[in-house]
Amino acid sequence: MTHAVADAMTMISRSVRLARRNVDTLFVSLLLPLLMMALFVYVFGGAIDTGTEYVNYVVPGILLLTTGYGAASTAMAVADDMNSGMIDRLRSLPIHSFAVLTGHVVASVARNATSTAIVIVASLAMGFRPSGGLLDWLGTIGLLLLYVVALSWLAAALGVIAKSVESASALSFIMLFLPYLSSAFVRPESMPAWLRPISEHQPITPVIETVRSLLIGTPLGDNGRLALAWCSGLLLFSIVLATSLYRRRTGK
Repeated sequence: MTHAVADAMTMISRSVRLARRNVDTLFVSLLLPLLMMALFVYVFGGAIDTGTEYVNYVVPGILLLTTGYGAASTAMAVADDMNSGMIDRLRSLPIHSFAVLTGHVVASVARNATSTAIVIVASLAMGFRPSGGLLDWLGTIGLLLLYVVALSWLAAALGVIAKSVESASALSFIMLFLPYLSSAFVRPESMPAWLRPISEHQPITPVIETVRSLLIGTPLGDNGRLALAWCSGLLLFSIVLATSLYRRRTGK
């Protein structure tokens, strides 16, 4: 157990250093969510009626969109390791298989925490006025952390099966696209009848609605329970999937 923890810490340190050195990817993961928020708040916000100030409505969705960009970077980083010969070198060393993927996931969580903090600060400058108290913010942070970890493990699984960095980027597209079909940017009631059920019954929507309820006081309903169930289920599924695929591909 001690050896596995030491291996994980070593791979975490490596992944964090690689993330810092990959300036272009880091820059995009930090800048793109800010550009998206500015686009929706200042360009589209005036034309979208959500029954409240649009900046208050859209920030929770932008926070989840931010994690999607960070997870896509994780998939590409894992794919690069899998296809560049790095894993072949590690196979000759007594390193626990779980440690390699753990390093990428923890680096993803750290990167997402940074980008999320930047987005929150920028949103306050754009007029976001949350009404939640300390416990509401702690609940929001806890839920976002659970969601980020689950999504990062799923991204790691996609990176393992990808045959190149480019294909990893393509495979992770669903994580970037799914929030657009949720309640992130518009109310589901405003969508066409055939699209509304997709928006209302997908995993992203209850997470967004729970964050929205905690921060700006909208009705919670069953969203909190559904959000925890979706995130916990996705986390368990993604860990099992990522580790089993990694062992099958590497033989460790």
